[in-house]
Amino acid sequence: MVEAIWGEHKTADQIIAILESFAASGEMGLVTRVAPEKAAQVCKALPAVERHPDARCLTLGALPPLPPPPAEVVVLSGGSSDRTVVAETALALRCHGIGVDPVMDVGVAGLHRLLDQLPRLASARILIACAGMEGALPTVLAGLVPQPVIGVPVSVGYGISAGGRTALEGMLASCAPGLTVVNIDNGYGAAMAALRMLRGCAPEASS
Repeated sequence: MVEAIWGEHKTADQIIAILESFAASGEMGLVTRVAPEKAAQVCKALPAVERHPDARCLTLGALPPLPPPPAEVVVLSGGSSDRTVVAETALALRCHGIGVDPVMDVGVAGLHRLLDQLPRLASARILIACAGMEGALPTVLAGLVPQPVIGVPVSVGYGISAGGRTALEGMLASCAPGLTVVNIDNGYGAAMAALRMLRGCAPEASS
């Protein structure tokens, strides 16, 4: 499992030193929550670092090849404002060679858009649903499909949404049995939960 470096509260120099140590030991580096200015400083010092601005992440080292489609994981978003969390989730899985199919803007405010995508979800082994506001998307999704569903509350919404706290509590109180929920905006955590599920039920794991 590729260890993520939390970049938000580290300086550029600290991130550079950690990435250099990872490179020296032959490990891939994944840095999350990196502001553009800080990312520019790191890339200037380490030209081999790749920026992923949509995900607010950096990587160092070659990403593994992806398997042929269909993707094992589908990441859904309630709206375009969830795009950064979706991108972080997808990149974290990409670092492990897991294919991801992003399905955007299928929030419950326009339920027909989600229903139209159900055939596209059928081949996925795991679904990750990112949603802000009241966070209803994972509950609705888990009532429609048989696969494991991981809910990611997103810090998007007016007033009482409280920076994602309402979505988090709504997902935790879901009436859909078996829904897995990670912390607010934690795309990396959702990706690692999916990775554990995929590896735990792989044929070689039971042999």
